[in-house]
Parts: sequence; C-alpha cells; structure tokens
Amino acid sequence: MEAKAKLRYVRLSPQKARWVVDMVRGKGVQDALNVLKFSPQKAAGIVATLVSSAVANAEQKGVSDVDQLYVKTITVDQGPALKRFLPRAQGRATRIRKPTSHITVVLDVK
Repeated sequence: MEAKAKLRYVRLSPQKARWVVDMVRGKGVQDALNVLKFSPQKAAGIVATLVSSAVANAEQKGVSDVDQLYVKTITVDQGPALKRFLPRAQGRATRIRKPTSHITVVLDVK
C-alpha cells in the first residue's frame, strides 16, 4: 500500500534539492529521517517535513506497520522561476531568477 505526499512551489533550486533527495532514496523511513536531521542543507528540513507528512498519510490510509515503510520514490521537478530585477550601474538592470521546485515522495511497505 503506497502513501504519497507532494510539496509544490518550494523556493529552492531543484539542483540543490536533488542533492539531498539522493541521500534518502530507497532507505527506511526512520533511517531517512535520521539522515535528514543531521544534514546542514536547507532542503533537508523541507524534505524531512514532507517524509513525515507521507508517514501521516500512510497512517490515515490504515497501513498496518508504519515501521516497515521505506522511501520507494522521491523526485524533484523544476517549477516556475520567479523573475526579479536588480538595479545596476548607469541605469541598467540585471535579471535575477529565483527557482522553485516540486517535490514528490512515495512510501511503500517492504
């Protein structure tokens, strides 16, 4: 029985989020949360919250043993970039792109 959780439009670069997501793919839920807890990256806290949400979704679905859950798939897709402008010298402007991400977690029972 699968349980899903999605987080969309996170103000985080997909490249940086994938770095963290690759650490927990295929691990048990408890191991994944421990790895994320001690990671210094910003994405680690966001992904940890999302994995916890997926566990709560699994409990709502009636999974018999939550300890048997593992991270089946976890993906980071690129969202739309916020476009901002920064004033520069001699009346010019520079475009600043602020990327967003969509993160999806699927848990399953071993």
